[in-house]
Amino acid sequence: MTVGHELLNESGVPTIQEAKEYLREAEHLNPGPWVRHVELVALAARAIAERDPRIDSERAYVLGLLHDIGRRTGGPNIADVRHILDGFAFMRAEGFEESARVCLTHSFPAPIKDVGAFASSWDCPTEECHFVQSYLNGIEYSTYDRLIQLCDALAQPTGFCLIEKRLIEVALRHGVNEFTLTKWRAFLGLRREFDEAVGTSIYRLLPGVVENTFGFQSVG
Repeated sequence: MTVGHELLNESGVPTIQEAKEYLREAEHLNPGPWVRHVELVALAARAIAERDPRIDSERAYVLGLLHDIGRRTGGPNIADVRHILDGFAFMRAEGFEESARVCLTHSFPAPIKDVGAFASSWDCPTEECHFVQSYLNGIEYSTYDRLIQLCDALAQPTGFCLIEKRLIEVALRHGVNEFTLTKWRAFLGLRREFDEAVGTSIYRLLPGVVENTFGFQSVG
């Protein structure tokens, strides 16, 4: 294990190799397009982090790989909200507090901290809803929290895309509620934050955005 990986482990996230092993196990338990999505989120997080002096790119990559790790227990009859709770519990049990945290925070883009803003219906026990709300109330979002929130809105399983396309796709699947427009503004605000941090449009760092957004292949 390299010194860099030791530091990753001590700071609340697994090593890159450990993260990949967790993801392989999760894919075996619950295969699906979500796996490619998290791989792309991780790649986007690393690409942005390499240009942002506030962020360690390996740490960002690991957090991206594991933000949806709760889907390891998923299936067609499992509530979508279940994945943030299962991911939090799993990563905390493994001893990785920061990874556990991002499993919860990635679904509530800064500055939103309201469980009512979750994209799909909250059909888990009331005490779990209260736990998530209490947890969100007790933290300040970190740069890593905000980065993974942003990257989650940049990656479909088919590739990177404009945030607007991803937001519409989520709305078509899960519907809208009183928080929808607030969330959209929050995601656009995150994009502006990281555009400024890296000194260019984040889209310049992500290959295939135009092709995947508009559904055609470039020529020449």
